[in-house]
Amino acid sequence: MLILAGVDGIYSNGTAGEFYAQSEEEFDRIHTVLAEKCNQAGMPFQIGASHMSAQISLSRVKRAAAFEPSAIQVILPDWFPVNLEEAVNFLHLLASEAEPIGLVLYNPPHAKRQLTPAEFGLLADEIPALLGVKVAPAGKDWYKEFRVLAKNLSLFVPGHQLATGYSMGADGAYSNMACLHPVGAQKWFGLMETDIESALKPEQKIQAFLKEYIEPFIMKQHYSNQAVDKLLAAIGNWAPIGTRLRWPYSWIPANEAERLRPLAQRLLPEFFIPIN
Repeated sequence: MLILAGVDGIYSNGTAGEFYAQSEEEFDRIHTVLAEKCNQAGMPFQIGASHMSAQISLSRVKRAAAFEPSAIQVILPDWFPVNLEEAVNFLHLLASEAEPIGLVLYNPPHAKRQLTPAEFGLLADEIPALLGVKVAPAGKDWYKEFRVLAKNLSLFVPGHQLATGYSMGADGAYSNMACLHPVGAQKWFGLMETDIESALKPEQKIQAFLKEYIEPFIMKQHYSNQAVDKLLAAIGNWAPIGTRLRWPYSWIPANEAERLRPLAQRLLPEFFIPIN
């Protein structure tokens, strides 16, 4: 379905892909399918080899590299926050095992070690194979600092903030708005590339919809980010994804997607485009 949607590329094993809950046999099966389908279609793809364990992540990187993806995404070890020297050592070994495939570092807001633009720049200098980062930037000053101190890195930001991010120098997103609908998300990004001022208008509607109808699931009912991403996909209803998560995480009931779908279609009609 994503290939038919004509997206710029497909990325596996982010938070919504529940990478933390997969067995290693499942990891290999998922990426055998991903590589086969994408290679047949000429679709660029990236593999998420993240895991809380450095050792498991290293093993996943080795196996992911054999599929020859466009890049491999990783997180820093997550049981105890690493210091900067440990982060360099970690990424250096992963990069050597991934060679010639480059790395993208996912440093989300809930990561135990939050890196600064200066630290991203240092990592880029120390690890030439580090091609980009996926982060949630903290305002205009952060963007300016990043573009000075980590100018060689591609910058990927949250999908629902992409137009603002693109206007400040971001390169793209591993987009949660593609959860809602991949065709709509791709067309929105195309608008950013040609008319950023017009692209900022849908973002205002997206933010309003998320604030009113989606954020309460996190802020008041304490569901996880992955639960919300799967809810968005169920609202979009472009593939039989469903809302269920793996144990021990709670998922949002499917009837909430049914309730919210008409509201989303009314507020964000440009995102509900059939996949042909």
